[in-house]
Amino acid sequence: MAQQLQITAASPDPALLDLPWNIPLAEWPSQVLAALPRGLSRHVVRFVRLSGAVIAIKEIGESVAYGEYELLRKLGKLDVPSVVPLAVITGRRADDGEPLEAVLVTQHLQFSLPYRSLFSHIIGADTATRLIDALAVLLVRLHLIGFYWGDVSLSNTLFRRDAESFAAYLVDAETGALYPQLTDGQRNYDLDLARTNIIGELMDLEAGDVLDEGTDVIGIGDSLVERYNDLWAALTEEESFGADERWRVKERIHRVHRLGFDVDELAMTADAGGSLVRIQPKVVDAGYHSRRLSRLTGLEVQEHQARRLLSDLDHYRALEGRGDERESALAHDWLTEIFEPTIRAVPASQRGKLEPAQLFHEVLDHRWFLSQQQQRDVPTLEAAQSYLASVLPDRPQEQAVLGLSPEDAAHQE
Repeated sequence: MAQQLQITAASPDPALLDLPWNIPLAEWPSQVLAALPRGLSRHVVRFVRLSGAVIAIKEIGESVAYGEYELLRKLGKLDVPSVVPLAVITGRRADDGEPLEAVLVTQHLQFSLPYRSLFSHIIGADTATRLIDALAVLLVRLHLIGFYWGDVSLSNTLFRRDAESFAAYLVDAETGALYPQLTDGQRNYDLDLARTNIIGELMDLEAGDVLDEGTDVIGIGDSLVERYNDLWAALTEEESFGADERWRVKERIHRVHRLGFDVDELAMTADAGGSLVRIQPKVVDAGYHSRRLSRLTGLEVQEHQARRLLSDLDHYRALEGRGDERESALAHDWLTEIFEPTIRAVPASQRGKLEPAQLFHEVLDHRWFLSQQQQRDVPTLEAAQSYLASVLPDRPQEQAVLGLSPEDAAHQE
């Protein structure tokens, strides 16, 4: 009996059946594909419009496809920044009966780009440093939950704007594995491989005249190791201090929060004489500020964007003279009077240029610029109108680059 097409998915989309699974992925017709930049991959990868969204399809061995699908599902449940797996499709055959490789289908991450596109088209000379910072944070997050990546690189990562920084998302997990806890050897191997891969990728950009002349690619690779080690130490190292310095317990917790991580519990011990106290935090998750903003407003944004929006909430509190009011009520008014009107003011044809939280961040930057220029406190909505008239029209259509037209973006609102 001939093998039949089989789709394994938590919530299968019937539209998947309409795609040309009898054709090798490399030969799929252009009318099926979504035009967006692809990163480097050892496998054939194509992006496709499906049910009003964009999906990524990767041809890969059947056992590896199932393994990566399950691993990405576990990472999603652990709230790790990674692509969302949609399905594994097996039993593919060409019209002549020749078997074709299985595929892994994932949801494409809107407003994200591979590192090559960021260097080539959008960002300036400091791109490398900001991408390395984002990748270091992602790697620390993965290692904290016991995930061994096994192939850390810029190519296996997607990046989204996060205020003035970037947020990194894991794309390729086929070499990864989850453990109860990683050994130092596993962590260091991942870190050393990341450094080697990044230096190689940047040298490739250098050879293609994409990097600025004189860029220290080895120094950038070394900076990943330094950034990772500093962050790992700040989150996990045991700290000792005198019994009369108990304020350092709260200071340690605040330091972890400033790094964007949350503390589940604090192990604290004292010596027999009570003169020396040791503490070690149990860091459970990143996204401290984004979770706080979500609790207050329902907005789901990146960590640095959340910091900026919370800062504007404080600005709103001071401006309105509502210092003693409950934060939840204040946040509701800020959302309905400031944030939402700003986003609604964006013309439908331009809503695909930036995701809402990033656009609001840029409006705040523009407000600061106008306030400095005019020597007065410019209201946010006035700054928004100026930004929409003078800045946004010249921004690239980032969502359209990712396979969605401005009309599609408007329909998703």
